Amino acid sequence: MKKILYISLGCLTFGLGTIGIFLPILPTTIFYILTAFFWMRSSDYLYTKFINSTYYQKYIQESIVEKKITPLGRVKLFTTLFIVFAIPCIIVRNSFMTTTLALVFLAHLIGLNLYFNKKKIPPLNETNE
Repeated sequence: MKKILYISLGCLTFGLGTIGIFLPILPTTIFYILTAFFWMRSSDYLYTKFINSTYYQKYIQESIVEKKITPLGRVKLFTTLFIVFAIPCIIVRNSFMTTTLALVFLAHLIGLNLYFNKKKIPPLNETNE
């Protein structure tokens, strides 16, 4: 029963992530990470097939794990974040909510820039001579 639930949730998150490739409102990355999580716990076949897919390689492996995001990719990422945070501010005129969302957006902006600019630290050698 648990396996069927995880496979079903993985299919749902995969579908939402794939739709997110074409709709900027849906976040592709988080749905693909959830897909990998669900399928890793339910089906070795689905998990292996998914992590070897071009979608996973492009949207998760290269951009998040290997930090190979292009400047245009960053612009798209931050523009999408800005739109997602701006929509509630435009619809609901509340200064507290607007301020809170602006601070959260700035935290995303700073945090993601620090993450993507962070240099990989090479592993230490076992023997220091």
